[in-house]
Amino acid sequence: MSTMITFDFLPETIEEFMNIPESGCRTPYEVAAMTVLACLRYVDDPVEGEEMLNVLKGPKPLNAFDKQFLRDRLTGKDYVPRSYLKGTSPENDYEPSKPYVIEILENPYSFANDGSAKLYIRSSGADSPRPIVLRQNKDGTWYLFENLLLADIRKPESFT
Repeated sequence: MSTMITFDFLPETIEEFMNIPESGCRTPYEVAAMTVLACLRYVDDPVEGEEMLNVLKGPKPLNAFDKQFLRDRLTGKDYVPRSYLKGTSPENDYEPSKPYVIEILENPYSFANDGSAKLYIRSSGADSPRPIVLRQNKDGTWYLFENLLLADIRKPESFT
């Protein structure tokens, strides 16, 4: 099963990010999609991107290891988070078009553990969808537990 989440714009500030209805983190799908938006912002503004990710991380903000991991995976690879937007491809240099659509997939085991979800997001530069792990707080909100979306993908055609 898949869920499509659509955004009319890509937030540039934490205020814009927080004003997106999905920032309420009511479902794991919302958190997964918002993680893509935060990573998209990170490549242009690491400080804003980290703030956005910290909102999604809930009770466990980014630590020094997480921040270094983001730097290592996204420096010079702004195309990686763009690959999660429908309509992008290596052939079009992962250039998205509006509206911005993120497809989130689940499998029969996605909700095998109470209070936890392992969902998948399709990257146009990878052969298989990439996992993202989310946890549910006691108040019912969901948060980002493990971001596995930053693995390398096929380079944009203009890079070759």
